Amino acid sequence: MPAGSVLRLIALSGVVALSACAKPSPSEATRDVFDPYESQNREVHQFNRGFDRALVRPVAKGYSAAIPDDIETVIGRFATNLSLPSDIVNNVLQLNMRGAFQDTARLVVNTTFGLGGLFDPASEMGMPAGTNTDFGETLHVWGAREGAYVELPVLGPSTERDTWGIAVDLFTNPLSYIVESPENLIGTGAGVAAGLSKRDKFSETIDAILYESADSYAQSRSIFLQNRRFKLGGTAGSVYDDPYGSLEPSAPLEDPYAE
Repeated sequence: MPAGSVLRLIALSGVVALSACAKPSPSEATRDVFDPYESQNREVHQFNRGFDRALVRPVAKGYSAAIPDDIETVIGRFATNLSLPSDIVNNVLQLNMRGAFQDTARLVVNTTFGLGGLFDPASEMGMPAGTNTDFGETLHVWGAREGAYVELPVLGPSTERDTWGIAVDLFTNPLSYIVESPENLIGTGAGVAAGLSKRDKFSETIDAILYESADSYAQSRSIFLQNRRFKLGGTAGSVYDDPYGSLEPSAPLEDPYAE
């Protein structure tokens, strides 16, 4: 099983444990932030902060210092291209055929003319950006409720709906059935490398959230929920602070915990 799958399964087992230890009350369901498992979530958050401080943060800094920026960009493109088949499947399930066709066209162009996704001729040709969807969004389209907020071991902030989405996304990428081991580990390695690049790229902002805010748990929860709801259309028209506005004013809001 790929390393990414193992991490997801560990995270899912943590959610099962949370669900067994806490029961939501009716009054909590009416709050804007539905967090009936807060005490357990905070324990996981403390573990994640320690894991980031001891391993992820220093490894990310070392990786970015050792690898030239151009190579990091190439690896990131490759990882993104490998995620497109899963996006296509989810777009079809959402009946978003336009998004499915756009992602398919981008996959074909970048895989053929971009040498397997190492380069991005699709963007140079003016093609739409990838939809970057997932099964959590598919569940939203189907009408599934967000559910309680949960913090997953290693993976960070999530919701009950998105956690089930992670479980299903383990199986939605057709490449996982086409590419055999050990070749499929190349994609896992590229995804990990891209994640390390992102951790270092947004290091200043993430460090401010995790290590400088008065309540890093509440801060990361707020940013995740605002960003996720905005992406799903739940806060359209709402005003909120973009934590990355000072980094890339014209870029879409990017979740520091996203894969």
